[in-house]
Amino acid sequence: MDEQEMTMREALNLALDQALQADERVFLLGEDIADPGASGPTAGLSTKYGHDRVLDTPISEAAIVGAAIGAAIDGMLPVAEIMIMDFIGIAADQMINNAAKLRFMTAGRTTAPITVRTQVYAGLATGATHSQSLEAWFMHIPGMKVIVPSTPRDGKGLLTAAIFDPDPCLFVETIRLQGRKGPVPVEPGFSIPLGQADIKRAGTDVTVIGYGRSVHDALAAADTLATDGVSAEVVDLRTLVPLDVETILESVRRTTRAVVVHDAVQFAGPGAEIAAILQAELFGEVSAPVERVGARFVPNPAAAALEAQVYPSPERIVAAAQRTLSTRRAKVRG
Repeated sequence: MDEQEMTMREALNLALDQALQADERVFLLGEDIADPGASGPTAGLSTKYGHDRVLDTPISEAAIVGAAIGAAIDGMLPVAEIMIMDFIGIAADQMINNAAKLRFMTAGRTTAPITVRTQVYAGLATGATHSQSLEAWFMHIPGMKVIVPSTPRDGKGLLTAAIFDPDPCLFVETIRLQGRKGPVPVEPGFSIPLGQADIKRAGTDVTVIGYGRSVHDALAAADTLATDGVSAEVVDLRTLVPLDVETILESVRRTTRAVVVHDAVQFAGPGAEIAAILQAELFGEVSAPVERVGARFVPNPAAAALEAQVYPSPERIVAAAQRTLSTRRAKVRG
């Protein structure tokens, strides 16, 4: 498979480019996604395919997603962009009560094959209303798939899978990863099935589970732990819905310890669901309580020094892993 080194931004652009070329039903819509304003993954695409397939829209998130749903019902494959994830609440009704429910409410006769791309600005000191990771909201909605890539390869493969998936997909991009480079298959049609986690680093002593940006913090933490003789396995979920429970359980069953990491707030975050699954499925097998490392339960400060204290870090992950290693499970008495 021919691969080229490229950034996450370039990999997503290539996925969109190849999807537009492969299927005339694919089109893009959103705010400032057409040239000359486009500066992200849509740059250059309106020049190549025309403004009838790369549509600049008014500043109305509800209108963007509503138009995408209507087009999907009519047989199109729209890719809608919500510029910043904090603004997705304005389109929540369209996503939750329309897109996610169409298959159920029409007895399978109608689906909404839309892809909603959005971006998280966490870690860039953009303030309380421009930096939130809200993926847990949509994990709670039956009928909605939730995808968060951590590498350029995964970004291209998962976005391609989302565009051609028959159900509505929320595709969450992390601005801090847009410039990260990695090898990417350049062949058209390369995709990664939704619902398959990836073991980014094998280990035997503790499993660190994450997605998106937190995967890179987990890998850095694993390097630090290795200097102390601790072998940490890093599991990249890649998709939160569908969730690859089998890979999670298989890894934690081997290591008997787990740390779950994410940029979403820790309270009621995705890690809570994963910890509950592990407790239910591996009760009596794990050697320590599942640790969670998420963003602190506060509005995000705009000051960079304060914001750095809110989000997970390799240091917080290392500390959580060390706690699991120092804990001995009490014997269950009959």
